[in-house]
Amino acid sequence: MEKRKKRWGDRKDGWWLRDLPAMNQITPIIMPNRADNEAYINVDVDLRPLQAYLDKKNAGRTTDKFTYFHLISAAIGKAFVLRPRMNRFIVKNKIYQRKDITVAFVVKKTFSDKSEEGLAILKFDENSTIDSFHEDIMKVIHQTRRTDVKDTSSDAMDFLVKLPHFLTTFLVKLILLFDRKALVPDSVVGSDPNHAAIFLSNLGSIGLECGYHHLVNWGTNSCFIVVGKKHWTKTYEADGSEDLHEVIPLGITLDERIADGYYYSGTVALVKELLAHPELLELPASTPVEYAIKR
Repeated sequence: MEKRKKRWGDRKDGWWLRDLPAMNQITPIIMPNRADNEAYINVDVDLRPLQAYLDKKNAGRTTDKFTYFHLISAAIGKAFVLRPRMNRFIVKNKIYQRKDITVAFVVKKTFSDKSEEGLAILKFDENSTIDSFHEDIMKVIHQTRRTDVKDTSSDAMDFLVKLPHFLTTFLVKLILLFDRKALVPDSVVGSDPNHAAIFLSNLGSIGLECGYHHLVNWGTNSCFIVVGKKHWTKTYEADGSEDLHEVIPLGITLDERIADGYYYSGTVALVKELLAHPELLELPASTPVEYAIKR
C-alpha cells in the first residue's frame, strides 16, 4: 500500500485526508454516525463463468478447493486496490485513507448449533493473486477452526465477560472511547472484522438468502458484503429471448460518506467484470482492468 510520512491527526491505521472537497469534509460533521449513513446495493453475479473457472482450477484437487467465496473475496479485494476511495473510513468526523486492505469474516468451527465462531482477518495487497489469496485464506480458516486456539479478539471478549458486570460495562465503554483515538491494542481488536476494510458474510454456505446487513459505529469498517445462496433467475436479451441461469446474490452495505454514487457504480462494474472473467484474478491485484458502467 501507499507509504506516507505520518502527520499530526493521522492514526496508526489510516491517514487523515485534509484536502478533500468541502462537501466531503462537512458531511461527516453533519452526519457523524456510520450506521446512519448506509447505502445498500444488490448485485447478482452470473454463476456460469465462475463455475467453469472453478472446474478447471479444482481439477485433481481433493482438499482446500477453490470456492465461489474465494473468487468473490479476491475480486472485491482487487477492486479496493484499483479503486482506493473504497478503502476509506470515518472516525470523529474525519475521513481517513486506510493504510492496509484487510478482508475479514466469521468462521464457524463446526456446522452445528452449539459450535463457537472464530474471527478471521487477512491482508490483501497490490501483489495478491487468486492463488496467493487462496493460500492465505485457507491457512487462516484452518487456524481459526482449531478448538485449542482462539483469535485475539475472542480471547479479549472471553476475559471481559468473566469480570463483574459493572466492570465489564466500564471497560467496554473505555475501549470504545480509546478506539476513537486508535489507542486500542491489537491484542483486543487485531482480528475484529469491524476494524477491517471488507467484512464478508457467506450466508450462502449455511443455506440463507442474501439480505441487508447494517454497519456499526464501533471500529472502522465501511463495507459489509453478504454473499447469499445461489438461485435461478431469468433475464432477457435485446432480441427478446430469455436467458435462464444461476446467479449468486451479493448484498453490499457501504458508508455513503466515503465516496459518491458514481464511484460506487464503477466499483460494482469492476467487480462484475472480474467475476465474469475470473482468470483476471490470476494477475497481481494492481494490474489494471478495463470495464464499463452499463446504463
